[in-house]
Amino acid sequence: MAGQQLLVQEHGLVVSDHSLVIGQEHGLVVSDHSLVIGQEFPDVETCRRTLKEIAIALHFELRIVKSDRSRFIARCSKEGCPWRIHVAKCPGVPTFSIRTLHADHTCEGVRNLHHQQASVGWVARSVEARLRDNPQYKPKEILQDIREQHGVAVSYMQAWRGKERSMAAVHGTLEDGYRLLPAYCEQIRRTNPGSIALVYATGSENCFHRLFISYRASIYGFLHACRPLLELDKAQLKGKYLGSLLCASAVDANDTLFPLAFAIVDSETDDNWMWFLSELRKLLGVSTDKMPVLTILSERQKGVVEAVETHFPSAYHGFCLRHVSESFRDEFKNSKLVNLFWNAVYALTSAEFEMKVAEMMEVQDVMSWFHRYPPSLWAVAYFEGVRYGHFTLGVTELLYNWALEGHELPIVQMMEHIRHHLTAWFDERRNMGMSWTSVLVPSAEKLISEAVADSRCYQVLRANKVEFEIVSSERTNIVDIQSRCCSCRRWQIYGIPCAHAAAALLSCGEDVRLYAQDFFSINSYRETYSQDINPIPDKSLWKDLAEGTEGGLGKSDIIIRPPKTRRPPGRPKKKVLRIESLKRPKRVVQCGRCHLLGHSQKKCTLQI
Repeated sequence: MAGQQLLVQEHGLVVSDHSLVIGQEHGLVVSDHSLVIGQEFPDVETCRRTLKEIAIALHFELRIVKSDRSRFIARCSKEGCPWRIHVAKCPGVPTFSIRTLHADHTCEGVRNLHHQQASVGWVARSVEARLRDNPQYKPKEILQDIREQHGVAVSYMQAWRGKERSMAAVHGTLEDGYRLLPAYCEQIRRTNPGSIALVYATGSENCFHRLFISYRASIYGFLHACRPLLELDKAQLKGKYLGSLLCASAVDANDTLFPLAFAIVDSETDDNWMWFLSELRKLLGVSTDKMPVLTILSERQKGVVEAVETHFPSAYHGFCLRHVSESFRDEFKNSKLVNLFWNAVYALTSAEFEMKVAEMMEVQDVMSWFHRYPPSLWAVAYFEGVRYGHFTLGVTELLYNWALEGHELPIVQMMEHIRHHLTAWFDERRNMGMSWTSVLVPSAEKLISEAVADSRCYQVLRANKVEFEIVSSERTNIVDIQSRCCSCRRWQIYGIPCAHAAAALLSCGEDVRLYAQDFFSINSYRETYSQDINPIPDKSLWKDLAEGTEGGLGKSDIIIRPPKTRRPPGRPKKKVLRIESLKRPKRVVQCGRCHLLGHSQKKCTLQI
């Protein structure tokens, strides 16, 4: 046992009769690794794994003398050390038992951090539980945790291969994911009636081409309660077979994202965008009331523009302002111009917009840029659709996170990961909506409160039953409470009464909250999340073949193979997506009375 004592001092371990108590230095959990004659194992494979675990835990290496279907014989790899074990199959039963055991070591064991038994298979078994909950567990983290928990050093490639093997054991292989897609789509349609789930293959080899999924709960929520606004964007997948994740997302009453439909395609092409918008058009129906007033926001790539014009010809298609502002900033590289640009974006009337453009022209000529990016596609004053205050794509961050969390999972598991997110969101927001007791959702209530506070600055003159003159020190605005419009245009653009409208409504005893669009009511919010996204049974219960559907794969298509595109060798070039760049730029508040920046009229100290 002298050798054992040396091992204790080197690795911080205490070993007694082959029971292991782990020292604080390695942070290991207490575990009993004692072996006794007559101890049984269910099969020879379990026996091998158990003895390897013991050898790693006690820091000695095994040399296998004999291993077959009926016996397993091993000894310590150090010459002269008497440790030896003989395990044999029990007659008439599948179990194995220890027949011979020489339990004493005279060697010093493994005196470095490398261990022969720390194979890729052992690494895979060690990290399986962690990977089940966290597919993003990185090889670098694996090798670091194994060193801290087991006192063993493994290479990066061992950790990587161990993760790959464990991922296949836990989630299935990437190839299995494609093969299961027809059955998975059938399960979505069966468990969530009214949902759309279609998969398409291409070529003689049935290589994966497209997948489209939209749950009935999302379709119902958008058509019955959401404002007519959709965001379109994509995220590139970084897995073995690449591809792109496309998404169409609405916005609920409380200004949070409401994913409507998503798809995975083998590559982002104009044809795939045309197909995605085609499926989205079918999903929304031909005669829905939202179609004539639908606003679509995107980065307006060529393929998206053509697809929107083809399938949503009456919709208003606007730019994501993050994309436009980045182009403007890169073009001029002038912070003063950029600030003036955002003032022009937020200008509510054409007169205000032209005034801001004139200020920009005093700094530098921007007309050539305006020709490339017409103001009618991004400026509030000229955009014909209704953005409801949405200038950048919130769905971008959502897709980025989905792609990051699921790119190493098989495609079916990725779709399940997204479904779990949606299910949790519906449940959480449904409960939140039931807890509110006001008329409008909190975000709308806040805007109403600010409008009411600002309305105290105005003088109200009533022209007739529905029209009012709202007089301030700088201008006069006309409010029509019947048509719900104000000459400042804020009421029409944001769907919530502005300060001028609030002043008019309060003057005649009306409740300002009742004049916000129905999309902002708590009843609409509750209706948005009123439907359930039902669970999908475990894949072991699915039918081997999916039933045929129009446009999708039928029974004759047995196997879908992975797409032809594959990730090239080597480390991929990373394009870092900074989350702060996804946020809406902070608007500079300008007082309507004194015209100074940094405060609003209600906080203005200038005497009226």
